[in-house]
Amino acid sequence: MVVTSKWRQHIEKWQSSGLSQAEYCVQQHINVRTFTARLSDYRKSSAANSVALVPVRIEPTEPTASVAMSATAAMVFTHVHGHRLELSPSVSAAWVAELLRCLA
Repeated sequence: MVVTSKWRQHIEKWQSSGLSQAEYCVQQHINVRTFTARLSDYRKSSAANSVALVPVRIEPTEPTASVAMSATAAMVFTHVHGHRLELSPSVSAAWVAELLRCLA
């Protein structure tokens, strides 16, 4: 079910209230079971539409690395479920950005 803006506002207000779901529902005169169902819908739609950024740390290579080795080094993207995408260093940053937009 699509979560309406009314329910989205209630959910966001509840999240910042510090109250339990039951306490919030009593204060707002909302049926607890209905609120729980809309919260479930909200979480499902948020998970389906979310894009996660993964922190990356780039460190310089050892000075003994050869030029030939760095020319064949690849960018590797690894998904939490084990999927792996390895790209040649000749792939442009613009192409990678477009790929990430398409996958989002």
